[in-house]
Amino acid sequence: MNSAYRWVIVAAGGLLGCVAIGAMFSLPVFLRPMAQDTGWSVTGISTAMTIGFLAMAVASMLWGSLSDRFGPGPVVLAGSVMLAASLALASRAESLGEFQLLFGLLVGAATAAVFAPMMAAVTGWFDTGRGLAVSLVSAGMGMAPMTMAPLAAWLVTVHDWRTAMLIIAGIAAVLMIPAALLVRRPPALDGGRDGTAADEPHADMTVRDALRSPQFAILMLANFFCCATHSGPIFHTVSYAVTCGIPMIAAVSIYSIEGLAGMFGRIGFGLAGDRFGAQRVLVLGLLAQAFGVLAYAFVDRLGGFYAVAVMVGFIYAGTMPLYAVIIRENFPLKMMGTIIGGTAMAGSLGMSTGPLLGGLIYDGFGSYAPMYVGSWGMGLAAMLILMAFRPFPQRVETAPA
Repeated sequence: MNSAYRWVIVAAGGLLGCVAIGAMFSLPVFLRPMAQDTGWSVTGISTAMTIGFLAMAVASMLWGSLSDRFGPGPVVLAGSVMLAASLALASRAESLGEFQLLFGLLVGAATAAVFAPMMAAVTGWFDTGRGLAVSLVSAGMGMAPMTMAPLAAWLVTVHDWRTAMLIIAGIAAVLMIPAALLVRRPPALDGGRDGTAADEPHADMTVRDALRSPQFAILMLANFFCCATHSGPIFHTVSYAVTCGIPMIAAVSIYSIEGLAGMFGRIGFGLAGDRFGAQRVLVLGLLAQAFGVLAYAFVDRLGGFYAVAVMVGFIYAGTMPLYAVIIRENFPLKMMGTIIGGTAMAGSLGMSTGPLLGGLIYDGFGSYAPMYVGSWGMGLAAMLILMAFRPFPQRVETAPA
């Protein structure tokens, strides 16, 4: 039963991630209709997204710690209810500040309740094929731009933005709450056990020891620079393509191509990680990502943008789930939520840097090329940092004389 039910956990995680990420990232779709209806500035509305990233960063480790203590099910259920309620309240906001608080702070914090707890749960349910399992959950999250975003775009053409956002809130509640009820603790932690089986890595490690370890610091720094590497190109490439003379509709399709390639990248990297080792594959992926984002600086035609988008999307999306695999191989199951939440916090902070720095670079230099060079440098930094990662030394048990 456990062997079969672990795939239910994977499916639930993919659905929860798709809806949560899709609901939060529907804001760009609502941007223009909201500005026209309310008179709020585009910058002010967009600031809610930046607040959302920061809220995700702060909340990731908190939700992860709570999932270690109470189990992933109650945490994901609480986040699902909070997300639906926050979206509904944000749709009724009467001022920009109120909207920034409700959508940015609360929706961002609620979205964070899905990633770390579900990744921690999935890594505990799988002893073999772990890379593929977490990649499938991540692939569900990657479906958001191809499902929730088009749905939001259709809704806002049929209804005003407030009604459309309220409908998204209802969809989130209808899909996420039942899926959250399916989430269970990994068998090793069920029934009051603490996950300290004989083959558990470093079962006597405390959370304090783990958080103060160089291994945890290295994974946080690597994930920060990894996400900072691709956040600027993800956010600004459409604008860069427009400056190259590519029509807006065609430029937007570059982002869609990148997202579609990412679906295959998640699965491909997951399978490769299971076969060749997660750390080895991730180091090579970070190196390839660095040169992939740099390639954007050398293209100015739609065909070139498509070719680079396929490469970058495949690589950056594929690297992300492998951090959870490395964590599971080196830290006890009982603290998976806390450790994955910590690395997710670093990743969210890295994601928040790209849009701002890219804008400042373009305003200062009048070109996006320095941004891609800077992203290349951060990508190399991520690779070098991860190369410094060393597993915890294994204790040697001595038999009594």
